[in-house]
Amino acid sequence: MYATIKGFVTMIEPSYIVVENQGIGYLILTPNPFSYQIKSEALIYVHHYVKEDINALYGFKSFEAKKMFIKLINVSGIGPKSALSILASDRLDDLVQAIEMADIVYLKKFPGIGPKSAQQIILDLQGKIQLTPTEQQPKLTDVEEALVALGYKKADIKKTLASLDTSLTIEQMIKEALKKMMRSHE
Repeated sequence: MYATIKGFVTMIEPSYIVVENQGIGYLILTPNPFSYQIKSEALIYVHHYVKEDINALYGFKSFEAKKMFIKLINVSGIGPKSALSILASDRLDDLVQAIEMADIVYLKKFPGIGPKSAQQIILDLQGKIQLTPTEQQPKLTDVEEALVALGYKKADIKKTLASLDTSLTIEQMIKEALKKMMRSHE
């Protein structure tokens, strides 16, 4: 069983990368192959998936993404290909939020996910996913506290937080959140 592979990226294709370690090239299916760079060293969190006709390595940039992949492929009707398409957005916080808020419309935007699959994901995973706080979490917490202090409802705040650009400063995020909240109440 593999947990991680550390090595140099030697090939990038639309659905996979090849990571070389000690003369062995590992073909790793990944949600965003082009987020890697040729000849760069990478630590890939891998999941070795074996089924009747599939024996493949699926790789992710974070342990959280790997855990989410495993949760998704354990949902009835969701295979590795669908799980990869869901994780290609690189926004785990948004995905968790959509599952917790039972946002079928958000989940249906992914290739291969229809209304029934979206409902199944929500049914199987709602309330069962906890992400390790990232460095973005404190910023989002500050923005959330500011919006609560201004009298906005938690449910509305959660939806707005999911759509914010976390690369902004806290002040910019609060301004952006207020604009979005005002638009949604018009």
